[in-house]
Amino acid sequence: MADARDAILERIRTGLRDVAPTDIAAEYAAIPRTYIRAGQLDLQARLHQLKERLRDYDTNVVETDAVSLPRTIAEVLRSHEQKNVIAADGLPEEILPLNFPFISERNASVDTLNACDGIVTACSVAIAFTGTIVLTHGPGEGARRLTLVPDRHLCIVRAEQVVETVPEAIDRLAPFATHPLTFISGPSATADIEMTRIRGVHGPRFLDVVLVQ
Repeated sequence: MADARDAILERIRTGLRDVAPTDIAAEYAAIPRTYIRAGQLDLQARLHQLKERLRDYDTNVVETDAVSLPRTIAEVLRSHEQKNVIAADGLPEEILPLNFPFISERNASVDTLNACDGIVTACSVAIAFTGTIVLTHGPGEGARRLTLVPDRHLCIVRAEQVVETVPEAIDRLAPFATHPLTFISGPSATADIEMTRIRGVHGPRFLDVVLVQ
């Protein structure tokens, strides 16, 4: 297998010897970008648009403030009768309710992920126009398996993380260009050829968003 790989790469190198080198960065910068790159909505309008998009996708959106965040998280979890909940490593302890027995991500095995009632994470960016939440899987956002296996995901979104357009989000995500990213637009759902909608095929069937203003 290694010999075949080396042979293929050598043929590619040989074929490129007569090709003049190009400045890829300069060519990329020269691409015309006539689409809208910055939003025009103020903060409240952005938040309203995000909430509308999320609810269109069957997301449960709950609004709160920083002081009430721990209580709100507990209320959302208890409203769904969730007891065995995994908290992503790196979530600040002060935002989690003290009287709720969370399972730490580091102690969660695959079996724990399969059997838990849900997870709690933060996010990096939220896009109002598309109703999309982006996780870079840094501290507080969990590993990818944490956000794919459990049935319910509670995600904390802060007002300052909400941008209006996709280009604005991509600009914010530039430092994570080589990282694995997860884009979430509502609960996981797909449809077969007969248009039968099925939830939970590629991730959690239920998404709760706690929007902190």
